[in-house]
Amino acid sequence: MKFDGYHHIGLWVKDPQKSLDFYTSLGAKIVHSFPMADKPAVINLVDLGNNAVVEIIPRGNGEEEANAHWAHLAIRTDDARTAYDQALKAGAVSRSEPRDMNLGTMAVTNAFVLGPDHEVIEFFQVR
Repeated sequence: MKFDGYHHIGLWVKDPQKSLDFYTSLGAKIVHSFPMADKPAVINLVDLGNNAVVEIIPRGNGEEEANAHWAHLAIRTDDARTAYDQALKAGAVSRSEPRDMNLGTMAVTNAFVLGPDHEVIEFFQVR
């Protein structure tokens, strides 16, 4: 057995259509849509590129859903500044503007925004 990256990251959202519109406006492509087993709702898998898939899951009222979160989603890009600007135009809220920095021996440009459900998204460019 071997691991081969991740398949997808699940994100509980309050407004699935708003989140779907946000991620697709950033260039994500819907790769799968399917009904939730126990609710009259649809789950969408969106590919942000290179099989970096986010599963947009309508939030319910269960404890697990109410407490679920991630630290941040780092989206690899070749232009963090443009990605940041595009996200703001799509309705994101700035958390930190694009900045150049060195992370050890890795030179990067990164920026952070809050998405529709206040999820933290990092645009990450290795220079």
